[in-house]
Amino acid sequence: MDLNDIRSGVTLVSFLTFVWLVVWVWARKRRDAFEEAARLPFMDNEGESQ
Repeated sequence: MDLNDIRSGVTLVSFLTFVWLVVWVWARKRRDAFEEAARLPFMDNEGESQ
């Protein structure tokens, strides 16, 4: 096993992690949670004087 085998392994693991992350983010069952998180900056803080 040489350095190129290790580099190939790291590249493969990184690519699989990227694919898993894309699938996880675009899963339909997570859509509501992400939409709620996207609205958080626009919500008024309760109890804060303006």
